[in-house]
Amino acid sequence: MSTTGPTTRRRRLAALLGATVLALTAGGALAAPAGATPTNVDFATHCIPPAIAGIPPIDGTTTAKIAVDNASPKVGDTVTVTYTVVKPAASNPVDIALPADIMTPTGKVALGGAQTGSVTVAGPKKNDPVPGKGAFPSFSMTGTFTVTAPGAITLSPSDYNIHTSYIMELDTPCTVITPPAPVSETVTATGGQTNTRAIQLGSASGNPGDSVTVTGSDFTPGATVTLAGRSGATQTADTATVTANAQGSFSGSLVVNDKTTTGVVAYEGGSWNADTGAGPAAYVVNDNTPVPDGSQRLTTTVKAGTLSMTQAGDAVALSAVDYGKGGASTGALQTVTVKDFRGGPAGWSLTGKVTDFTGPGAKIDAGALSWTPACATKAGSPSTCQAGSSGAVGTSGATLASTPNGTLTGGEFTVDAGLSLNVPEFTPPGSYSGVLTLTLS
Repeated sequence: MSTTGPTTRRRRLAALLGATVLALTAGGALAAPAGATPTNVDFATHCIPPAIAGIPPIDGTTTAKIAVDNASPKVGDTVTVTYTVVKPAASNPVDIALPADIMTPTGKVALGGAQTGSVTVAGPKKNDPVPGKGAFPSFSMTGTFTVTAPGAITLSPSDYNIHTSYIMELDTPCTVITPPAPVSETVTATGGQTNTRAIQLGSASGNPGDSVTVTGSDFTPGATVTLAGRSGATQTADTATVTANAQGSFSGSLVVNDKTTTGVVAYEGGSWNADTGAGPAAYVVNDNTPVPDGSQRLTTTVKAGTLSMTQAGDAVALSAVDYGKGGASTGALQTVTVKDFRGGPAGWSLTGKVTDFTGPGAKIDAGALSWTPACATKAGSPSTCQAGSSGAVGTSGATLASTPNGTLTGGEFTVDAGLSLNVPEFTPPGSYSGVLTLTLS
C-alpha cells in the first residue's frame, strides 16, 4: 500500500487552491468601437492570483459589457449599472472540478465625459460548477450612481476582483493594463444646467410707491423678463416686465407698494422658477405711516450671513489589516457641520477628493478609498440635506452631501461618512497615509 508524504499533500493542496483562481489566457486587447450602447468590449487585464496558488501574475484579455436601467436620466436621478464579465478569458488551471456558488465578484465602472469618477459594483456569491480545465463562467455585478451633470456620460469596465470561498478565503484582483478600457455604454443626462442669471438693485430700500432700478445679466437674449416683489416666499402684486437685449442684459424699474416686501426677483416665463430666474435681492419698504401720539415705532433688520463648515477633527485612524490578507481598512469621517446662513435661493455642495496613500516603499491607489455618506438636517432649516452616493472617492472626487436651490434656502446640517480602504493583500507592512480634501461651494 502506498503512503502519502507531507510533500505530496502540500502539492495536492496547492493544486486544489490554485483551481479557484483566475488563470487568464494570453493575448492582447482587441479594439472595440467606443460609444456603442451597450456593446461587448475587450481589454488587456493583469491578474494576480493568491501567492498560495503558486501561479505567477498573468496578462490576458477580458470581454465585458456595461448596461444601465436608464440611458436618458435627468440630473439628480439614480442610475443602476450592471457590469457583466462576459468572458473572463480564464480557465480552471487544474483537473479538479470546482463546486457551484464559491465566487463573489466586485469591481468598478469608470465614468467619463460630462461626469467623472467610478461606480462600485458587486455580484452575488453564485456560479455554475467549473469542470477541470474548464472555462470560468460569466458573472455580473451591479451598483448605482447619482447623475450630477448634464451631457453624455460614458461608462467603461474597470478593475474587478474575484473572491473565492473554497477551502480558504482568497482574492484575485484583476486590473486594466491600459486604463481606461473602451467605452461600453453611454447615457445622456438632461437638466441641471448651471443658472448664472443675476440681478442688482439701484437701492436696498424705499418708501411705498417708489421705483427701484433692477439690472440683470446672463438672461436669454430677447426674452421677456418679469420683475416682481417678494414677501418671503410669496410673490406680491408689484410686477413689471422688461426685455433682455442681445447680450442677455436688461435694466428696468419696478414700483414697490407692498409694505411687506422683503426682496425683488426677476425671471423668464409665466411664473417664478429657480432655474430661469435670479434673486431675491433684498429690498425693504420704509414704513412711513404716522406714529400716533404717545407711540414709538420699533424696527429691526435680519442680516444675511455666510456659508461655512467646521470639522470635528482633522485626523482619522482606519483599522489595521493583516499582511497577506489585506481587505477593508475601515473608519469614520470626522463629522462635518455645514451652516448656511445666506438666506438666498442657492443651495450648496460638499465634495471630497483624496490622494494616493503612501507608505514604506509602496502606495495604495486613491481609487481604493470608498465612502458611504450620511447627512442630517437640523429641525426648522429651510433646506433638506441630501447625502451623496456610496462609492469610490479617488483623485477626481465625489459628492459627500448637498442641498438643492430653492425659493429660500439655508439651515444647519451635519455630514458623516463611513470610510473603507481596500488594501491589497501583500502591501508591505507599515503606516500609510493620504489626504482627503473637502470643498464646500
